[in-house]
Amino acid sequence: MKKTNVRYSAAFIILAVLLGILLFWNINSGSVNLSMAEIYQIIVKRAGEETAYNIVWGIRLPRIISAIILGGALSVSGFLLQTFFGNPIAGPFVLGISSGAKLVVSLVMIFLLGKGIAVSSGTMIVGAFAGAMISMGFILLVSRRVKKMSMLVICGVMIGYICSAITDFVVTFADDSNIVNLRNWSLGSFAGMSWENVKIMAIVIFASLILTFLMSKPIGAYQMGEIYAQNMGVNIRMFRVALILLSSILSASVTAFAGPISFVGIAVPHLVKSLLKTAKPILVIPACFLGGAVFCLFCDLIARTVFAPTELSISSVTAVFGAPVVIYMMVRKQNRMM
Repeated sequence: MKKTNVRYSAAFIILAVLLGILLFWNINSGSVNLSMAEIYQIIVKRAGEETAYNIVWGIRLPRIISAIILGGALSVSGFLLQTFFGNPIAGPFVLGISSGAKLVVSLVMIFLLGKGIAVSSGTMIVGAFAGAMISMGFILLVSRRVKKMSMLVICGVMIGYICSAITDFVVTFADDSNIVNLRNWSLGSFAGMSWENVKIMAIVIFASLILTFLMSKPIGAYQMGEIYAQNMGVNIRMFRVALILLSSILSASVTAFAGPISFVGIAVPHLVKSLLKTAKPILVIPACFLGGAVFCLFCDLIARTVFAPTELSISSVTAVFGAPVVIYMMVRKQNRMM
């Protein structure tokens, strides 16, 4: 067996083992501690003490599965954006895409809640997607006039600040009850997830992930340059549109359900490519999903337990662990250019 194949297998095994450990750790973390036997009884045999059963199936498992699905989606979205812009620090949060999604979802929530209408998951996804596409549209317009990627990233950050400022302005004039809902959501959290949420996010995200995986070959060709991809028969215009739509759907779904989550889309793809020592999409896409799931499960565990019973926002924790990775990437890139 080639050394590269051994490395790839080892990388996926490491990610799978970490996911399994964190899965059990998250199930067992909280005010009610459970033994291995109790967890096995509750999950596998659907039996056990009623309170513990309701806690695991009604609260902890939906949250854990949501963190896995949404964390993986955000990581893959970041990889697609990095491929599209050819920059390792491009991501949904940095480019302002998450902030655009947050703005539109906030407007939708205030409007519907103000009229006494419940906000459905589908409505939030559509609103988040619309906001993500608006922000992406501005980024694409700017990219035509700005040649340096560093300037594009700065413009993305500024777009994010503008969207956040408008969101805060709108929230100021919302009803008190709506402000509470918006504040909790806008900070970023996997709390309060239901099985209905899990079902909807799984359908939307896994459909997008399958389409993304099927595009592995064109993505690999695009990584070699547009001219090479064209020579390989890739329709560049359609390919770029598909890449934008898929990355926007993935990041918008995350924002719709869990609010804006920072740095996962930048840090995890970099860590995964460093672990695999390759950028081949057919390997990086599934590895990014696993890596994003592991990263978000770990950060959610920290958010829930470090200052329990007070819970931190997931975005604050991901920033603490993700920002140093981004700083390291930028410093290393600068050293290579010198």
